[in-house]
Amino acid sequence: MAPGTESGAEAATGAGVGGVEGAGVGGVSEAAAELAAQRIERERIERRRAKKGGPVAAGAKLSGKAADLLAAVRAVESGEKPVAAVFAEPAPAPRRPAPEPVRRPQPTPAVVAPSAPAPEAVEAVRRVLTEGGAPDGLAPQVAAAIGENAGTTLREDPWQLLRVGGVRPEQADGFARALLGADCGPDDQRRGRAVTAWLLEQAALAGHTALELPTLTAALARQAVPDPDAAVQSALAEGEALVFQDALEETGVPEPQDTDEEQERPVRVLVGLERYALAEESLADGLARLVSSPAPEPGQPWGTVASEVSGGAAELARAVAGHGLVLHTGGEAARAEPAALLGAARAAGLRAFAACHTPDGRRRLAALLGGDPAERGVGTVAGLLSGAEGPGRDAEGALELDLLIVLDAPQLDVEAAAMLVESLPDGARLVLSGDPAVLWSAGPGRVFADLLAARVCPQTVSRVPDPGPVGELVSGIAVGELNQVAAPGKEVVIVPARDAGEAVHRTVQLVADSVPRAIGVPADQTVVITPGHGGAAGTRALNSALKERLNPGPGRFGGFDPGDRVAHSPAPGRTVPGVVVKADADGLHLSCAGAPVVVARERVESEVRHGWALTAHQAVGARWPAAVVVLPGDAAQALSRPWVYTAFGRADRHLSVVHGVDQALPKAVAEIPARPRTTRLGALLRTQTPTP
Repeated sequence: MAPGTESGAEAATGAGVGGVEGAGVGGVSEAAAELAAQRIERERIERRRAKKGGPVAAGAKLSGKAADLLAAVRAVESGEKPVAAVFAEPAPAPRRPAPEPVRRPQPTPAVVAPSAPAPEAVEAVRRVLTEGGAPDGLAPQVAAAIGENAGTTLREDPWQLLRVGGVRPEQADGFARALLGADCGPDDQRRGRAVTAWLLEQAALAGHTALELPTLTAALARQAVPDPDAAVQSALAEGEALVFQDALEETGVPEPQDTDEEQERPVRVLVGLERYALAEESLADGLARLVSSPAPEPGQPWGTVASEVSGGAAELARAVAGHGLVLHTGGEAARAEPAALLGAARAAGLRAFAACHTPDGRRRLAALLGGDPAERGVGTVAGLLSGAEGPGRDAEGALELDLLIVLDAPQLDVEAAAMLVESLPDGARLVLSGDPAVLWSAGPGRVFADLLAARVCPQTVSRVPDPGPVGELVSGIAVGELNQVAAPGKEVVIVPARDAGEAVHRTVQLVADSVPRAIGVPADQTVVITPGHGGAAGTRALNSALKERLNPGPGRFGGFDPGDRVAHSPAPGRTVPGVVVKADADGLHLSCAGAPVVVARERVESEVRHGWALTAHQAVGARWPAAVVVLPGDAAQALSRPWVYTAFGRADRHLSVVHGVDQALPKAVAEIPARPRTTRLGALLRTQTPTP
């Protein structure tokens, strides 16, 4: 049985690829703050677009089917399996120090935690679910997903059940037949619309911001929709989706000769959900604004920043001095260049800040600058967007910054990127820095890759290699070569495993004994990475074996005991490793990246999983002194070059590979690149920005 491999779909699960630092009891969590900030920012984007005068271009014990439906939803919420991955994929005057920015009050409503559905709304949904033979325990989720008048809406359109993560069309069909009887049929327009929206959601979970029309209609046909074209038209008419026509870029084709007849340009027809269309359009607008930013006025300190740094950092500083948007690529060692730029800019009196994908990335960048992250102007993307970190905002809601450096840029999805760009004031500089060889974002889009391909702004490439045998190994993987490297200090070790059972045994032995004894890295500083959650050597099986060896206990609180390593994931797209401290009436108390976090009892199942073993998507953006990468034989189909590069690159000093895939590993490195994602950002940028 193949393991439940990770993909973009994993981002949708509560305990999948997600997590931010939380707040203690009595405060609003950073996750809630970020969600509220996202709503406010989307409203701001919509107001800005309106000014431009146009829409976006282009209970009881259950059995049988009810038990299956409840199990499907619970599995997705807990992260045990991804949402059905229909389209899945297997970062010179005397200088005065920059003053610490004043955190001014935000010109926005106070952040409040999202409210739960009203009890009467949940009860109304519960009655409809019971009548249709669905588990009434799903009522809160259904009410939250559908919104106002959820009970009435669900009764009138039973396929709205597909809005709940984990529900599949065949399960919604059974629910609809129980409610509608003879009035239910495969050609029902309500079914076609709902399945269309569901497929677009699945595509977004796999990383696409839109789907080409033939791809969508083919998927609808596979879901037994009799007239896919009519279903798409109905979804468009009801506002469930939007349609676009993007001109195709033809390479190697000569320019057409002047004629009296207008030349037709080839186009592709795309269908997408409004939220991602809005984000991608807004992102393109904001990037075009940055690209078109005028050169700095004489007397501004931009031109002098480069004189304070050297090498690649000086090249980066010169590019930033003359351009509003700059891309910077390189591996782990290359992070020293944007770090030097940040330090020089702040020393020159510029308001500069750097945001990383994870708290661990924040810690590593601050260490390069030699100080506390807050004092050095370093935070996380989540913290910056929520207002928990970074500078204040002006009266227009823009960040009070002259320079924003975003590291781990490949992890930006279109919504986060749009909010960041829209938050920058006119004249500010944006540097997007990251390693293009790592896995792409958990959310939809491939922002960094699209920008690199569009070539609308300067790109600086670091020439600083990652050091040591591990650095040499991953550098080869980046270009499709799996080379043997000299490892005199046992920096890289290959451990063969004949089957999944032996792989689990070898992994536990490495983490608990061999690596601490031979390498000097304790078990709590070693991460285990495997392709998926399921299977005989997935994260669940490995975490169970590692807990039994390293922190045995009865699992007194939802399967957890004090001292357990966990992965905390209250929001899609990030994972923060942590340790269980205690449990009480307030919930499960964790320590995540040095910050106390309290997870309410009802959220433990969906937000917390054991974290000795992670997937590569959960581990991206962080590094550990030692990493044990587990490749059981049934994981061969899940491997790709970006996955191997990301997994192996989480090791700082030592890498052990529990190898059971034979030639599938070198084949994946040499022949299997990142799976394509359908996005619109490149086409939008071509129409809005000049090519340099």
